[in-house]
Amino acid sequence: AATDNPAIVAPVNETGNIVFLPYNDEAALHEWFNAHGGETAAVIIEAIQGVGGITVATDAFLQAIRARCTEHGAVFIADEVQCGYGRSGRFFCTDTSGVDADIYSMAKGMGNGFPVGGILIAPHIAPKHGLLGTTFGGNHLACAAALAVLEVIEQEGLLQAAADTGTWLMEELKAIPQLQNVRGKGLMIGFDVPPHLKTLRAKLLQEYRIFTGEAKPAVVRLLPALNLGRPAAAEFLESLRTAIAALEREATPAHP
Repeated sequence: AATDNPAIVAPVNETGNIVFLPYNDEAALHEWFNAHGGETAAVIIEAIQGVGGITVATDAFLQAIRARCTEHGAVFIADEVQCGYGRSGRFFCTDTSGVDADIYSMAKGMGNGFPVGGILIAPHIAPKHGLLGTTFGGNHLACAAALAVLEVIEQEGLLQAAADTGTWLMEELKAIPQLQNVRGKGLMIGFDVPPHLKTLRAKLLQEYRIFTGEAKPAVVRLLPALNLGRPAAAEFLESLRTAIAALEREATPAHP
C-alpha cells in the first residue's frame, strides 16, 4: 500500500518511488512539482483522512493538486474508499471541492458490508483491449450488492440526508464545550477529547451500546450509516452528553 505507516507496508512496496508531502501544504506541493513535475506519475490523496484522524483537505489544496497534475500530465488518484460513496454528502468527497480526479478507488460503503471494491477511470485514460482484470473482481454477487446500494442511495436520497444530518450533528457537537476541533463533512466527523475523557469511547460502548471509531490518542471518529435520522442522531447526542457528565464527575476529586 502507498502508506507512510511502516507497520502495514508490505516488503514488496518498500521502494523509493513514493514521496510523502505534508497534508494541506500548498507551498510544499508547488515546490515538489516545480522541481520534479516531469518525473511525477501520480498524486494519491484522501479528501478526508480517516485513519489519520478525520483531517479534511481544503478546497484550495485539492484544486492545486488538480491543476499541477493537469499541468505535468500526472494522474490524480482520489482514495475514496472511506470518505466516498456518499459519506461526505456528495457521492465523492472531492466533489465538495469542485475537483474531478482521474482515478477513484472505492470499497467499504460500495457493498454495504458485502466485500467489494472498484475503481473508476476517467475517459481520457483509455484501456487497451485484452488487458487482464482480476480473478475475483466484478463477480455477479458483488455487482448485485453494489447495484442495490446505488439504488437505495438514489431512491432514499441518502446524499442529501448525509449532508443535512451531518451539518446538524456537527453544529450540535460544536456546542458541547468539552469537545475540541469538531470537523468533517457529511457523516464523516471527528473531534478531539481532553485527557480526562480518554475513556469516552469505552463508556459509550459499554453503557450505551454506541460504537465509535478512534484515531491517534485522542480523536473520536463518527461514521454512522448514511440513513441515520435526526431522532437517532439526537439519541446519540443525549448519550454523549450524559457520558461526558459522568466522566467529569468521576474526574473531580471529592471534597472532604
